[in-house]
Amino acid sequence: MSYLEEMFGLAGISTAITGGGGIIAGALAEALLKAGGSVSLWDISQRDAEAAAARLTDATGAGARIMPLAVDTTDEASVRAAAEKTEQRLGGLHVLINCAGGNRGQTRFLDLNVKQFEDILRLNLVAGLVVPTKVVAARWIQNKIKGCIINMASMASYIPLSGIWAYDAAKSAVKNLTMATAKEFAPHGIRVNALAPGFFIGKQNKALLIDEKTGDLTERGRKVISHTPYGRFGDASELAGALLFLVSNAAAGFVTGVTVPVDGGYLVDNI
Repeated sequence: MSYLEEMFGLAGISTAITGGGGIIAGALAEALLKAGGSVSLWDISQRDAEAAAARLTDATGAGARIMPLAVDTTDEASVRAAAEKTEQRLGGLHVLINCAGGNRGQTRFLDLNVKQFEDILRLNLVAGLVVPTKVVAARWIQNKIKGCIINMASMASYIPLSGIWAYDAAKSAVKNLTMATAKEFAPHGIRVNALAPGFFIGKQNKALLIDEKTGDLTERGRKVISHTPYGRFGDASELAGALLFLVSNAAAGFVTGVTVPVDGGYLVDNI
């Protein structure tokens, strides 16, 4: 086995990814599969999970190491059942990636719909972190497994983005809870970290950034690019290196509680 395989190889490592039918989740899953790991794609929609599994099988040839599952990550019983199925089919559950989330448009604060605010908060924070983390970490602690959790933060975790109030609130909480759970779980050997993608085009934000009729950038899209020193959106594959570092116990075994930006310089933009 080469040094790089020892440092970053994931043979025998099984990962559950929530929001598994999404674009970013798919890119993360592809990286894990190419590194030799197995992946359980948890999504609220069985059809979306299976479609993602088919795409990943075509891209990697690793169909035997992919498991699509319909999971409601707001429901502890549903997550517990998915964890059990993942362990049985893939030989264990060693990594949890909390990738479920999304947003629904933007508005002035005075015009926000409180019910929608609560729904988005629940999607990104309760489904997107709290419930899966509670269930999976409890199983690891009970069985003395030194697992790894990767949360999905955002540029909004650092600086609020205008008009997306619930998403801002949820993603700032993701960064905060990443640190808090890292401390609580450290005595059990469980590491908790996060990735903070800059602006990547996905199902949730495409219409906000790119005009569907013309294919040109929207006003919001132009503002994002002007605030990103690299001058472009990220490609989801560019999250792979940071992910493999954080997942690897050999590379990052003493790293916990950190959020790693992958943002093309967005957070360091100045005048």
